[in-house]
Amino acid sequence: MVFEMFIVFIVLFLGSFLQGASGFGFGLFAMSFLPFLFTLKDSTLLVVSLALVTSLSIFIKVYKHIHYRKLFFLLSAASLGRVGAFFILHHFGEMDILKKVLGFVLIGMVIYILMQKQKDETVEKDNVIFPIILGFVGGLIGGVFVVGGPFFVFYFMVACRDKYAYSANLQATFVVTSIVTVVMHGVSGDFSSEFLLYFLVGFVSVLAGTRLGMHWFDRLSQVHIKRIASFIVALAGLNLIFFS
Repeated sequence: MVFEMFIVFIVLFLGSFLQGASGFGFGLFAMSFLPFLFTLKDSTLLVVSLALVTSLSIFIKVYKHIHYRKLFFLLSAASLGRVGAFFILHHFGEMDILKKVLGFVLIGMVIYILMQKQKDETVEKDNVIFPIILGFVGGLIGGVFVVGGPFFVFYFMVACRDKYAYSANLQATFVVTSIVTVVMHGVSGDFSSEFLLYFLVGFVSVLAGTRLGMHWFDRLSQVHIKRIASFIVALAGLNLIFFS
């Protein structure tokens, strides 16, 4: 039990550091490892709950830079996607086959991130359909596997002209969608009796990791962080596919 908690602490610390330094990556990193210790359902609920803590701690620092107009359509669609994800996770979250599905999703996310350009000026930023589609897909995948962040990142990197506006809108999306997921699963009684203990361990871990990551926000190369994290996530995805 003690060793298991230590592993959880380290995984969550590294994931929150990644999010503090680059704006996203907590769920993507944490969900690469926690399903080896817990069911997919328990892993998702723990990471989503702590993602709320992580995102909120960052959002408090940058909320003045939020752009409500750019946020509205994506956030509305993402919240709807989280409602759909609730039904999938609530009814099928204990099935081991979903771990293999997660493995494929993780590898797909890594390919998506590595192939994505820093800025894609060919995308029409004012096209309403664009944020609605990305928001819904990101909300659905994020609600089941907690790896929907890249879809939100892609939109806000295009729509926002500075990294503070990008971070503020991104964290606002994570905060609201995490609240939707936590409330729905909480009302349905999906949280186990052991959840509180792991949440408290994770709470300390993510606060420390986020603070350290934000300290390095201006110093670390996000390109290098992205490549290293993507390599680790890809290995974990392959592990889930072949050995879970």
